[in-house]
Amino acid sequence: MSFRKAVSLACGFAGGSAVLVCAAVAADNHGYFGERCRFRKTLAAVHAAQPSSAWPTANGWDYNWDKREPSSMVNGKRKESAGDSGNPDGENNKPKATRYICLIRHSQYNLKGDGDKERVLTPLGREQAEFTGQRLAALGLKYDVIIHSSMTRATETANIISKYLPGVELESCDLLREGAPIEPVPPVSHWKPEAAQYHEDGARIEAAFRRYIHRADAKQKEDSFEIIVCHANVIRYFVCRALQFPPEGWLRMGLNNGSITWLTIRPSGRVGLRSLGDSGFMPPDKLTRT
Repeated sequence: MSFRKAVSLACGFAGGSAVLVCAAVAADNHGYFGERCRFRKTLAAVHAAQPSSAWPTANGWDYNWDKREPSSMVNGKRKESAGDSGNPDGENNKPKATRYICLIRHSQYNLKGDGDKERVLTPLGREQAEFTGQRLAALGLKYDVIIHSSMTRATETANIISKYLPGVELESCDLLREGAPIEPVPPVSHWKPEAAQYHEDGARIEAAFRRYIHRADAKQKEDSFEIIVCHANVIRYFVCRALQFPPEGWLRMGLNNGSITWLTIRPSGRVGLRSLGDSGFMPPDKLTRT
């Protein structure tokens, strides 16, 4: 094969032709390109220019990320007997419902307040919560619960939203309070919590993730729609963890006040992000990110 064809093959890989390149590498290893061929150097250059995700890796999607994958919840003896009886216990343990989780960032609040109790929603923040409540109601979904952080700004936001969703139970949770989930990469100069805060907040926010972000229980028969009103750091960390992205990247995302982030968790353990920080239902002059 000529050098020109080898280069074309390598360039084809840059566009995604991984199979062709694998074949070319095998041919090169067998000496089909000749000793004078510069294919190896060309391939190495193309490899260096590609993002790491373009090349096969040993790590794939972890279907047991929430430790609720049915096969992991059945011991070996029950697996063997299930194969003989044709009525596996594993089938009874398989989730059948999908969970839809709406993560709502609290509305704008008084940044000058002395402590949490005084950091109440501003007049604009109350308007934002009204828009969010109207948007959720307009979707026409049967919501199961509204869970909110126990911090004042999240509680007030949830209470306003609740007016538009009569009959939906409200629950408060301390685990969802704002904090520093994990040291961000790359670091930023304007926000540098102490290591102790990452250690303390990180464990709490991870505990919140494990409590609320997982596939449906096998006993759940119908799809569920749940609303969680909390904070930007918590939501961004949840998204990274749920999508199995490096959690250190959470600070690279931005969320407007009152925005809606929508996660879908399938019975198989697959997770989808339907929207991230959606606030298009608000007028442009009502948008803030404080």
